[in-house]
Amino acid sequence: MIDIHCHPLPGVDDGAISFDVAVAMCKMAGKDGTTCLVATPHCNYKYAFDPKTNRAKLQELQAAVGETPKLLLGCDFHLSYDNIQKLTADGSNFTINHSSYLLVEFGEHFVPEQMDNVFYEIEVAGFIPILTHPERNPTIQAKPELLFHWATRGCLVQVTAKSYLGGFGSKAQALSEEWLDRNLIHFFASDAHDLVRRPPGLSACYEKVAAAKGKETADLLFEKNPSAVVNGEPFPPAPQPLGPRRAPKKKSWFSFLRG
Repeated sequence: MIDIHCHPLPGVDDGAISFDVAVAMCKMAGKDGTTCLVATPHCNYKYAFDPKTNRAKLQELQAAVGETPKLLLGCDFHLSYDNIQKLTADGSNFTINHSSYLLVEFGEHFVPEQMDNVFYEIEVAGFIPILTHPERNPTIQAKPELLFHWATRGCLVQVTAKSYLGGFGSKAQALSEEWLDRNLIHFFASDAHDLVRRPPGLSACYEKVAAAKGKETADLLFEKNPSAVVNGEPFPPAPQPLGPRRAPKKKSWFSFLRG
């Protein structure tokens, strides 16, 4: 399995609080079956993103962890005006393994109305946006049809493994299950931050997906799709997204009497 969203780099954001914890997180992921893990430090108003520092920390961490899992760099890229401007300067600093794939994160309580324009700017700049954990965003929880709108316009979707397992509440779990049924999910990732509350690990989610949708779907979401991303390859063919479920129309008394 390949984990495209994780926070093991120590001292750069709200992820691993120490080098020892960082090493333990990576080893835990490897024992769980993760062969490749992308370290994705936040880039937002709270946490500065320093590519040189991140590369140095990744090399040090890989040396301590060993060969497995293989560690790569990416970014949990907050969608803000300032950040969008940075993409035009040198966007490869923020993409996954210097590919064209970019993890993008909404604000926790606000999704701007002009998001279509933002995604258009990202795509014109040559990047493919991957929406991170939309199932946990309160605005999207209130308006889940937004995800179908963006997914059918070229955005890829990453859901947190723990959400699908119920660890982020019933709303996040229900949306994860519905979106999986509607072919709206392209990746599951750990978004791990520590060893206890949000640990790395994908195997339990993989097993649940395989039981619900079959091994072929699980392999696509945990191996084939992430492999294309980390290797900078064209995205594999994906099942066609299905529109929102519609409640059956209630018959009027007149139609009922007519049979």
